[in-house]
Amino acid sequence: MPRPATDPAKAAQIKVLRQQAGRWLKTAREEARLTQAELAEKVGLRYYTFVSQVESGLGRLPIETQGAWAEALGLEPGEFAKTLLRYYEPELYRLLFGAESVSEVRKDRATG
Repeated sequence: MPRPATDPAKAAQIKVLRQQAGRWLKTAREEARLTQAELAEKVGLRYYTFVSQVESGLGRLPIETQGAWAEALGLEPGEFAKTLLRYYEPELYRLLFGAESVSEVRKDRATG
């Protein structure tokens, strides 16, 4: 079955959420007093540029690496994954936790 075309508004929303996730990760890295290169080494990446891509919102952390990132940043893995889920999959986050997704909070702030 063919995949439907991406809705431009949804694509823009995904971009914004990834950028917000990146800012959150950058803040966590800075609070851990790590450079991008140091974080990359701690999580076993060959190139620190992946850290840069994730922090700028161009990339996304694969689920299987989130535990290593949480540990490297000194964060609790479950909370780390839950926070990323809120940015990366807001509807799934809402279904699992019965809470507002990041995008719903943003809409409320924009109209409130």
